[in-house]
Amino acid sequence: DWGFFTPYLIGSISLVVLAVGSISPGLLQAAIGGFSSFFPDYQERIARHEAAHFLIGYLLGLPILGYSLDIGKEHVNLIDEKLEKLIYSGQLDAKELDRLAVVAMAGLAAEGLKYDKVVGQSADLFTLQRFINRSQPKLSNDQQQNLTRWAVLFAGSLLKNNKVIHEALISAMSKKATVLECIQAIENAA
Repeated sequence: DWGFFTPYLIGSISLVVLAVGSISPGLLQAAIGGFSSFFPDYQERIARHEAAHFLIGYLLGLPILGYSLDIGKEHVNLIDEKLEKLIYSGQLDAKELDRLAVVAMAGLAAEGLKYDKVVGQSADLFTLQRFINRSQPKLSNDQQQNLTRWAVLFAGSLLKNNKVIHEALISAMSKKATVLECIQAIENAA
């Protein structure tokens, strides 16, 4: 009766993961961390992705407030109070939207330049859509697609032109450097 047992066993894996994540998220985080130690490429991919957000934000003049490379919590915090007020009030103008779009698509562009398949695009696209929804004037679907394409292209060209700096930043962030040390790595590599 393995023909009946196997699909139920495979289907129950997602329920077990959900149950463990609900009861003990730290245990699930430890399992994910262990998984990444067997696949160091995944940790390098995260560092490359987040370093791209960091570098492009820095190049476009956005303040870098912090970052994390921890699996499940990876992010770069670039938004200061003034920009946060614009986002939450729905008053982002075209200039700010353009800058935020390029930063949001930087991780996707960095992965696309290095790997055959991009895996970290969902959160980036969600972030960009959140910015688009909070902008004035509202963009049509075609304008949104054009903005996304332009942002990926522009971020990719900035990363290509600053490849040495990006690699130095990846190295610094992988060593859990502070934001100030990361900025020093950028400026020393330039």
